[in-house]
Amino acid sequence: MSAKKFFTKEQQKAITDSIAKAELNTSGEVRVHIDDDCKENVLDKAASVFHNLKMNKTELRNGVLFYLAVNDKKFAILGDKGINEKVPGNFWDNIKNSMLEHFKNEQFTEGLAKGIEMAGEKLKVHFPLQINDKNELNNDISFGK
Repeated sequence: MSAKKFFTKEQQKAITDSIAKAELNTSGEVRVHIDDDCKENVLDKAASVFHNLKMNKTELRNGVLFYLAVNDKKFAILGDKGINEKVPGNFWDNIKNSMLEHFKNEQFTEGLAKGIEMAGEKLKVHFPLQINDKNELNNDISFGK
């Protein structure tokens, strides 16, 4: 299955709408990246994608990446330094577990939307929207080769 075809256009819009909604009340930045395959450690791959998307360049270092490899059924959530310094150690695991419950039922759009919503709530607490806030990273889903 191709990553670009894994979600329908409507599902992709639902995901990007979730990102926009999560970012409404925060200066934090959320991205979703989908690959066909991940033949390496999923966190290493997510870190590489995080860097390639320049997510480590946000002013407050408060970017969050949701990474999925559809054929290998791997996923990871990666937060930048700013958010990782604020959230408890098990925070990303809690989101992952919530998403996994949806994924087990093949509710991938709903799982991603739930994870994005949970990350957005925590970003809102620690990185509230600033008056002069600008969207530093676009909300589009990015895809691997």
